[in-house]
Amino acid sequence: MEEAVRLAVDAADGRRVRKLRLRIGVLSGVVPDAMRFAFDVVCRDTPVAGATLEIESVPAVAWCEACQLEFATADFFSECPRCRNVNGGLRRGREMEIASVELE
Repeated sequence: MEEAVRLAVDAADGRRVRKLRLRIGVLSGVVPDAMRFAFDVVCRDTPVAGATLEIESVPAVAWCEACQLEFATADFFSECPRCRNVNGGLRRGREMEIASVELE
């Protein structure tokens, strides 16, 4: 969270931040409630203080190289629902990125 706030402050270039929007993958290992708590603590005495934190959850999606199917998954390694090939081709779900910084 410290790095996200630092990047938002840099992007703000001296202006106040109104909203910080993050994209967090469900398999990233990040706990959104912990991020919200840390946000309140880390933002104190910065241009981000008082801003809103919005967290978008990114579902996990895998790719089967064998049959070229993209499919939802709940784990890093999944069985393709079409051809039953087991693969580790995770395409989305591990993100932890800043989607946008809204300024005043």
